[in-house]
Amino acid sequence: MAEGPGSGKRLACLLVGLGALLLTAALLIPTYAIGKIAKTPLDLEITTIATTAPDKGAQVLDARSLTTPTGKAQVNANVPLVSQRFLTVEEPADADRVTLQAGQTLRRTDKQGDTGLLTATVDRVTIDRTTGEPLDDPIGSIQVQADQPAEEVPHTGLQYRFPIGTEKKSYPFFDINARQSADMSFVDETEISGLKVYHFKQTIPPVDLSKVVNSPANKLSLPADKWGVPGGADPVTMTRWYTDEREVWVEPKTGTIVRGQEQVYQYYARAADKPEVTVLQAALAFDENTVESQAATAKQYVDEIALYGRFLPISFGIVGLLALLAGIFLGIRGGSGGRGRRSPAVATDPPDTGAHAMPDPADPPAPGYRTEATGRSEIDAPTEVIYPRFDEYPRDR
Repeated sequence: MAEGPGSGKRLACLLVGLGALLLTAALLIPTYAIGKIAKTPLDLEITTIATTAPDKGAQVLDARSLTTPTGKAQVNANVPLVSQRFLTVEEPADADRVTLQAGQTLRRTDKQGDTGLLTATVDRVTIDRTTGEPLDDPIGSIQVQADQPAEEVPHTGLQYRFPIGTEKKSYPFFDINARQSADMSFVDETEISGLKVYHFKQTIPPVDLSKVVNSPANKLSLPADKWGVPGGADPVTMTRWYTDEREVWVEPKTGTIVRGQEQVYQYYARAADKPEVTVLQAALAFDENTVESQAATAKQYVDEIALYGRFLPISFGIVGLLALLAGIFLGIRGGSGGRGRRSPAVATDPPDTGAHAMPDPADPPAPGYRTEATGRSEIDAPTEVIYPRFDEYPRDR
């Protein structure tokens, strides 16, 4: 059965409505959906491992040598180290903020159990999920000794993630050893595992750790012979200093740190610019498994952002525009379809004019009328109706 004009109008309205809906979605998705997706995830659970190079270990002070009655402080050379950090999300965490807790250890791999543990810290900070900047509510904390509670420490600057949409500029970056921030400066743009990344570098100038953490190990008075300096048995007081050169490679769309490395140096000295006894000197870098894992995580977030920020809006926009144009076309065509159209001919009986009615000679021949000139009908009708000649028609009946 043929469709009536009403169904065409309904289809046109449906297409116009669908097109308008898809075009609206194409405009809203980049602004609304990206605002929801482009944030630090609430389900982060990341393990990063950094190690010394196999052919170049660290220098590490043997702490037990400081307490022996004889002999001077011993510094072990070519020590293999591994730094492991486990990052999780804790409360409070909501649509705008997230609390990150990082448990980090530095260990000698040439010794077993607790004898190889050099440092252990638990750092906790609440950050803005978009900018990555720390928030004061709640205040962050750092725990350095297992038998003592964490100490409230206000955090400043970035730390575990960069902002969504990282730029080529300097950012303040927080150091948990110095408990202060220093600029992390943009160096260059490069590529890791097929990802575009921004390379940043930070230098921490020498910091007096005795002024940062109240610990006996950060300021010691020992005989000069124990320190290995001139003075015999005379006591010499030295301060523990810390400095670092840190580099990170960041995927800019998500703020994910894909690769990291640092040159950490701790030493005892009477003056910051004159190191005397090395405590720790090591070059630590993310291992390959960590780099691959971080790159895969960044790619996942980049793909999600691309899906909602580019592919879906473009697809919805194209399909919506086509549907809108098709609906308008059908609407215009349906609206003008009834004008100027001839109604189909309906066969009707000739009017009953009576038996004596005769055609007017001045009128054109009627259908089926046979002319005298040709004796043939003007219209080749299936059935001819032949009228009698006028002079043969009876005048009176």
